Amino acid sequence: MAVGGCRNDGAGAGGLPPGDYTPRPNEHHLTLEGDGGRVRADALRRATVWRQPETPISSADLEHNPPGPDSFGTTEVVPCKFQLKDSAGRTPKFQCVRPGGDVLKVKYGHNNPETFGEVAATRLVGALGFGADRMYVVGVVRCFGCPAYPYPKIGIFDALRTDASRAFDFEMAVIERRLPGVEIAGGWAWPELDSIDPTAGGATRAQVDALRLLAVFLNNWDGKPVNERLLCQGGFDPVAKECAAPLAYMQDLGQTFGPKSIDLDGWTRTPVWADAATCRVSMSTLPWKGATFRDGTISEGGRAFLAALLRQLSAAQVRALFSGARFTEFFRNAAAADPDAWTRTFLARVAQIADRPPCPQ
Repeated sequence: MAVGGCRNDGAGAGGLPPGDYTPRPNEHHLTLEGDGGRVRADALRRATVWRQPETPISSADLEHNPPGPDSFGTTEVVPCKFQLKDSAGRTPKFQCVRPGGDVLKVKYGHNNPETFGEVAATRLVGALGFGADRMYVVGVVRCFGCPAYPYPKIGIFDALRTDASRAFDFEMAVIERRLPGVEIAGGWAWPELDSIDPTAGGATRAQVDALRLLAVFLNNWDGKPVNERLLCQGGFDPVAKECAAPLAYMQDLGQTFGPKSIDLDGWTRTPVWADAATCRVSMSTLPWKGATFRDGTISEGGRAFLAALLRQLSAAQVRALFSGARFTEFFRNAAAADPDAWTRTFLARVAQIADRPPCPQ
């Protein structure tokens, strides 16, 4: 029987598959003490924000799940065991463990914008060469021990509602995997990117401005430090106390594509430029006023850098981006469920960046 339109009672689907469900320890998060401030500041100074994509942008597959040994099929049934865990977020999500200890973060629901927006945004951002987590659309997440409506914001509710003898099938679900590397706790705020030094190996001004402009393009307004990541992609040397190959990236891209998230009308009506003549950008009219994102001007190098990346995408790729992320299934999209409509708005926003005079120097 369907529950809430997105999950079924899967108790009759067989028992929990055999295996060791002890969660593997998280070895990818670093909490710095003592001179941690110096280490973090050094990592930010040397941080990159972009690298040349392994797959040419014009050939990127934006419709299907990212490939790799830990990927999932789009119609796959993924069994797992519920893991009780509190969360700072408010959107429907939970964690569960697969045999062998692989811990999955699952987001679900027809009325959860992150189930759709984060899939499309991470695929786009990653294909362009910026850092992004990996999001996987699956057929069903079959969670043994899950309550019918997991709500990790207040974990005690889930603790009272778990029943290990039952399983629930979450049909409108996506699985999130973090970008590999050692995370430095604390994330980053947008003004901190001003400390990146290209002479120390960090990103160029053009690349940083392109990242800022991409955030505005997407309406990624929930820019709190907790939603951004500073990652040591090459690991962390505890003797030298140095982060190898630091990367700053937008980690949580769930609140995107319009002021209300997955909001075609709002995304269409919100211009990329707050002042096109001066190339000023702002999120002051969006929720939270963009959190830590502050008004500023984009350099011509940053505008041209992002324009060159976006221009490599075809209309067919953009349409595949929205259809693959199932935008037509979002419950608020009844009046705007056509992937072609999303494609037109996407390309019109690209034109605002690319088809214009150079930004003032």
